[in-house]
Amino acid sequence: MSSPGSDVTDVEDVLDEPAHEAAPVAERPPARSWRTRADFIAIALIAVVSVTASVLTWAFSDARATTSVTGPSSWEPLPEVTTLPPSLAEVWRAKSGASLSPVVVQTASKDTGEEKPSTVVTGDGGAVHGRDPLTGDVRWTYERDLPLCVVSTGWGRAMALYSKGTNCSELTSLDGVTGERRAQRNGDAEPGTALLNEGSHLITTGSKFVEVYRRDDLVRSLEYGGLRAIVNPNKQPRAGCTYGSVAVTTGRFAMVERCPDDASDRVTILKPNPDKSDEPKVFGSPVTGAKNVQVVAVTEKLVAVAAPGPSRLLIFDAETGNQVGEAPLDVPEADFAEPPSHVARVFTTKTNAFWFTGSRTVALSLETLTPLWTAEGTLGAGTTLAGRAVIPVKEGLRVYEQATGAVVGTIRLNREGHTGPVQLATAGPVVLEQRGETLVALR
Repeated sequence: MSSPGSDVTDVEDVLDEPAHEAAPVAERPPARSWRTRADFIAIALIAVVSVTASVLTWAFSDARATTSVTGPSSWEPLPEVTTLPPSLAEVWRAKSGASLSPVVVQTASKDTGEEKPSTVVTGDGGAVHGRDPLTGDVRWTYERDLPLCVVSTGWGRAMALYSKGTNCSELTSLDGVTGERRAQRNGDAEPGTALLNEGSHLITTGSKFVEVYRRDDLVRSLEYGGLRAIVNPNKQPRAGCTYGSVAVTTGRFAMVERCPDDASDRVTILKPNPDKSDEPKVFGSPVTGAKNVQVVAVTEKLVAVAAPGPSRLLIFDAETGNQVGEAPLDVPEADFAEPPSHVARVFTTKTNAFWFTGSRTVALSLETLTPLWTAEGTLGAGTTLAGRAVIPVKEGLRVYEQATGAVVGTIRLNREGHTGPVQLATAGPVVLEQRGETLVALR
């Protein structure tokens, strides 16, 4: 009970007051069922659309149009060749219209690191095959529903360039032993291109555009010539030129340029990996004083250019482009036609470069790039076997001493009517002949 005059309300009065009623809570509507007929129809439509999209994607994808059958991870090393065989006979042959010369993959030995031949690669139609050099048996296959432009090799891999339209744009590298697919890139090489292995880069050829790919991941490291999409203009050193033959060595390559403002052909020496791919690094670009020239050999120090009228070999410094020498050539004017795929047919050893002119083979010293000796009536650049130079002739294979050109003997062959150029290579004891679109193995 409160004292008189107090404002405190009696507790009993408060308790006796009716409580304020809370607002009624609205009832939650019942959960919507997802099992209605309309829901099932919607789900079915989504599923059909998803499956259709997946099927269409697969149907038109590159994966569906690709067949890859890989092989074992290792093979027995090929036997060494220490003496020349008294005779050779055909042991197998295969169609290989996409190879410019025999393609032999070199793989490094796990014990010594020395590179030795392991697989012969053929390419025809859309199929690339890795074959046993001794028997021709197929070890692995990679095939697409696109035409092959060219097959080549580098860094223990096979390189397959396909056409997907007007140009040769689909480049794939394949493990040389197993055939497993490695790096792939899209490019813009011209039809009829070659693939040249500079050591750390792969270089295409063409009459208006050349590109270079880096070894490990095939990233483009150089674009040279008439670029289709010019992002940064005025980066190319000359516009409107067309290109002739190309030759490569470690750290540089040289190519013939024919420019409208020049009175004669020039030879341009380039770095394959400039700082920016669309800003070429040019070591030198001297005019040669002649037309219809061919660059036939490049070393780290020198560049050799064959020129007609009169036939001679011009020697340029590979670092500056200055001419440092000249030597006469016993080569007819008719041999100065543009070589196939913009590449002079040359085989290089540790000491010599053997250049097939079209009617004869000229041996050049790698030290000076000057002629050492000339073999008449040949069909190709040749190869080496048991330390000797082996060069194709009409009768078969003629054997020469590398240093002097002295004839050791002739291994006779019946090429069954083939009289055109013959490109050679070896894989252990097997001699490989590229006769047009056919690869023939001899042992």
